[in-house]
Amino acid sequence: MSKSCSFSSLQRFFSNIYSILQETDKKIIETWCEIPKITSFKNFGKSELIDFLGKFEFISIKKGNYIYYVVINKILFIIDCIKFLQVDIKHLSEILDYSGFETLIKEILSRNNYRSITNFRFSDESKSRSENSQKRYEIDVIGIYYKYLLIIDAKQWKRKDTYGLLNKAATKQYQRMITLKKNAVVFAKLVKEILGEDANLKKHLPLNLIPIMVTLEDNSIKLNDNQVPLVSIYELNAFLHELPNNLQYFKTIQVESVILHKKG
Repeated sequence: MSKSCSFSSLQRFFSNIYSILQETDKKIIETWCEIPKITSFKNFGKSELIDFLGKFEFISIKKGNYIYYVVINKILFIIDCIKFLQVDIKHLSEILDYSGFETLIKEILSRNNYRSITNFRFSDESKSRSENSQKRYEIDVIGIYYKYLLIIDAKQWKRKDTYGLLNKAATKQYQRMITLKKNAVVFAKLVKEILGEDANLKKHLPLNLIPIMVTLEDNSIKLNDNQVPLVSIYELNAFLHELPNNLQYFKTIQVESVILHKKG
């Protein structure tokens, strides 16, 4: 390992970037900053800098109107930071706003072979809907892999938030899952949107629908009263790996068939 890539130099580099990102608007995913602002680059020549940055996904050099800038993607920074330094993803996630937190969850799903979308909205047109029930719904993140369809509610709540609030929110997520399943046409469009027109749907059936709460901080309670898993962002990667072995403990609904209408 070269001096510029030693563990201590990487720690300084990531800490330097983290400090910069803490000062930026949480709504912005891609941050541009002048090269001298990153003190880790102080003694780098141009070719050495380009070679060093080529080792990371989250950072690149782009030219502005007159000068070159370092461009940092916050989502990819968090992923790379964990990969290289094994730091606490909860603290890193605090540089993101609500929308960015959802995008981070989507990225983690992608790295576990899930195809996913964010902010899925639908109307309840089912015959079983009562006059007093909710008509419009939104699901933060939905991911499909193998025979699992995850219906995720993302919450950047702090530890001070009570279990009662989490329990209520998780129960609502369970109800969204039921409503989505009842709307067969909406569900078919969702699957098509995620998997694509030419998807081999048979390999995904039956689909196990699983409602999940993903939170910023860890919770001592792992399941709510309706067996909906409460998963911290720190635990999400492990949760995805262990899902086949733990599926029996979660509240799920199976979908045996989906009719995808082909174009033409």
